[in-house]
Amino acid sequence: MSDFVQVATATPTREAAVRLAEGAVAGRLAASAQVVGPVTSVFWHLGEQGTGEEWQVLFFTTAAEYPGLEMYLLEEHPWSNPQVTAVPIVRGSTECLAWLARSVGDV
Repeated sequence: MSDFVQVATATPTREAAVRLAEGAVAGRLAASAQVVGPVTSVFWHLGEQGTGEEWQVLFFTTAAEYPGLEMYLLEEHPWSNPQVTAVPIVRGSTECLAWLARSVGDV
């Protein structure tokens, strides 16, 4: 299992995305976050296919900090059941991953 993960969610507005990103980094739940958008999402919701404009947020953190980040996102997200997913970071520059590890948690 990787020690590092990239966590993704999406929000309805840029402002909501930036707020989540700033809160996660300020709380040391993520070393950094990137807001991308707008993006077009195609999805199933309430039994129907939908299309909408969203703002994606990518968080970079450790596997150890993931539970806290997930809790934060579920509590602070404007949607009641947001997408929160994580994928392992399987490779990265030594300096970048060391910085990531130093930037989260009780530092």
